[in-house]
Amino acid sequence: MKKRLKFPRFKNEDEERKFWSKLDTSEYFEPKDFERVSFPNLKPTSSPISIRIPNYLLNRVKEKANEINVPYQSLIKEYIKAGVFRR
Repeated sequence: MKKRLKFPRFKNEDEERKFWSKLDTSEYFEPKDFERVSFPNLKPTSSPISIRIPNYLLNRVKEKANEINVPYQSLIKEYIKAGVFRR
């Protein structure tokens, strides 16, 4: 294990950003110092899925979506969301 360097004090965020952009972080951190994190609410991402539903049900969803003037895929997404987060 090598000796860790001390962090300098920064006047503002721009100064800190500049400092870290030109530096190899391995001089300041060991791999074991890092921890995997998740930011689930930062920027939602979508994944395409394939599901099989009866034609009559898909047609009804499309009719309903047309009535309220939204894409049927968005309506399906809202139905799934409502079902998942129902308490």
